[in-house]
Amino acid sequence: MDTPQTASHRSLSERADELEEQQMQELENIIIQRSLLYDLGNGHQPTYKRGGLGPGRTLMMGEDPRLPEMPDAPTLMDFVKLRFSIGGQQHLLQSAKRARDTGQPEKVIFACLLHDIAVSGFIRADHGYWGAQLVAPYVDEEVAWAIKAHQALRFFPDEAVGYEYPEMYIRMFGEDYQPEPYIVAEYEAAKNHKWYMSARLICMNDVYAFDPDVQVTWDEFEDVLGRNFNQPQEGLGNDNSASAHMWRTLRRPCNAL
Repeated sequence: MDTPQTASHRSLSERADELEEQQMQELENIIIQRSLLYDLGNGHQPTYKRGGLGPGRTLMMGEDPRLPEMPDAPTLMDFVKLRFSIGGQQHLLQSAKRARDTGQPEKVIFACLLHDIAVSGFIRADHGYWGAQLVAPYVDEEVAWAIKAHQALRFFPDEAVGYEYPEMYIRMFGEDYQPEPYIVAEYEAAKNHKWYMSARLICMNDVYAFDPDVQVTWDEFEDVLGRNFNQPQEGLGNDNSASAHMWRTLRRPCNAL
């Protein structure tokens, strides 16, 4: 364990990385990405065991009592508060704050607020694609496109606007890392797109190592969310949209089927 002396000598990036890793581990300890078994013997509260089916044992379906209870018609903020990782939330909030502080249009601030929504609440791999699909039914088409495209653009510098390849990526992926062909193809298509700068501005305002000493709250962006996210009356996951199944999965990640 760090002493106050050693902790004070660690860089901001190192402290932020450590905090985010700790929070991710805590979330993974709660949300185990596979089905569990109920042991329903003797009418007691269910316990969760791995192994095969047997007498008094059933696969878990429905609400997971280990997770915070969700309302019947959940809103985006219900998912944020009850299913998103804390570190991931601060990354989104600090990126949006940077966009706001640098005078970006509200659409860009909003896109920054949601750009890594998949990482924070759903899945890390191909997070731009998943995130765009997750929010597409509820946001402006340009916002969804920018969220998808930022995944590719972040790997490619743009000297004209002062965007450089992030130094953190060298540490994360190695000096010899080359984006996969589909990412290169996505970049080539995006750089000539009419909404290119919206996606590029997400990259430019992305906080790769959020400051653990700065806490931004969702209340600061309540008006932005209200104007730009079309919350379905039925609740996310209940509205039969193209991404409703993704919100249901986020709500009940350990269902057997």
